[in-house]
Amino acid sequence: MEQLKQAIKTKGVVLSDGVLKVDAFLNHGIDPVLMDEIGKEFAARFSQDNITKILTIESSGIAPSLMAALYLKCPLVFARKQKSLTMNAEVYTANVYSFTKETHQAISVTSDKLNKEDRVLIIDDFLANGQAALGLASICQDAGASIAGIGIVIEKSFQPGRTLLTGAGLRVESLARIESLSNHAVTFVDDILSEVQ
Repeated sequence: MEQLKQAIKTKGVVLSDGVLKVDAFLNHGIDPVLMDEIGKEFAARFSQDNITKILTIESSGIAPSLMAALYLKCPLVFARKQKSLTMNAEVYTANVYSFTKETHQAISVTSDKLNKEDRVLIIDDFLANGQAALGLASICQDAGASIAGIGIVIEKSFQPGRTLLTGAGLRVESLARIESLSNHAVTFVDDILSEVQ
């Protein structure tokens, strides 16, 4: 997705060989026009999958997920990182590891938000090690819901997340795939493929 790749190149900041800061447009400050385009792209990629719910994790996944839900005309559910007093129904929980925060955290969704009739699209802002997406998939499985696929805004293809998810039989659709963050520069998988051809 060219518009997203341009935002990464012009507004993203490479902090290290493994960390890309995109808080100018995705996960602290949000560019609504870009989120709209991201939502359209996810909707186009999953338009034939009969999606009934989108599932994400608070808070970075909410903006792209909301726009995708708007175009797919389905509800959005987000897993909470902290259980609130209002979560008094049965709760589906998964333990996930955050690459950028370097912490384990329980995420939860109440049982009234997902059920066995649901066809779920999981969306997350980043794919690194795949733990967040795998945790969301586990919650879907606990609810008996089927998973149409996993939509990722930015994938760090040099980390094992995609292999882990596809190895679990999950479809992964990433809008921007980063091959490398070496030398404080972003190289996309598409760039490497076009050089080879």
